[in-house]
Parts: sequence; C-alpha cells; structure tokens
Amino acid sequence: MIGLGLGRPIFLATGATDLRRGMNALYACILDQLGQEPLSGALFVFCNRRKDAVKVFCYDEGGVWLCAKRLESGTFRWPQAGARAVQLTAADLHLLLSGIDPTRTRLRHWWTPVETGPAAAAAPAPAAATNAAPP
Repeated sequence: MIGLGLGRPIFLATGATDLRRGMNALYACILDQLGQEPLSGALFVFCNRRKDAVKVFCYDEGGVWLCAKRLESGTFRWPQAGARAVQLTAADLHLLLSGIDPTRTRLRHWWTPVETGPAAAAAPAPAAATNAAPP
C-alpha cells in the first residue's frame, strides 16, 4: 500500500505531462527528464495540460504503482515549468490533491511541550523556556 507519510521523497514534475503515457513511458520520463531513479521508492507526481488530472508513480516492494485522479470540475494548482521537479512534503501533496494551493498557506507556530523526565532533569533548562503558547 502506498503511504504518503512514510518518509518517502515526493517529486512533482513541473509543467504538463501527457497522461496517456503508461508505466513504461513514465518510467522513462522519470529517468530522462527528472533525472531520478524510478525504483527508489519515491513518489513521482505528474499533471496534464488542463491541470484536471494527475498520476502518481511509485515503486513498492517488487512492483510499480500507477494511481490516477481526475477532477470532475476545477483544476489543481500546479507549478509552471521551470525546474524539472519540485520536492514536496507529504503535507504539501495532501493539500495539493485536496484542492488547496500550498503556496498560499503558511505554517503556524504551534506550542511544543517542554521535555520532562530523567533526561530533562539532567540537562539545565534554557532561561527563556516556558510552557506558554506563543502569541
């Protein structure tokens, strides 16, 4: 099963790709155009010219997965051709496939707990460390 949050690198092919291509042609595209190794276990994401369909190519323990998604209406927010590939996080890919423009989102500062336990007692605490949430 393909997991998006399992530490796999995710590469997004910028620009348009002919999604009539099958596994072998996308395999060659990954090698030639993206300069990556298709059997590395990374996810490779491609979009068509109309930006209403994507394909995800992934090698997983002895076989190749090729998954597709086509929108009934609307388009994906896809980067223009520039660099051949853009590396994404699993969260960015999830946003992109959910119809959210990752370039218009921002990461909020979250409260993180202060480490407690025996390891924390041995190390001196920083002077400014508090459990208060940032504004």
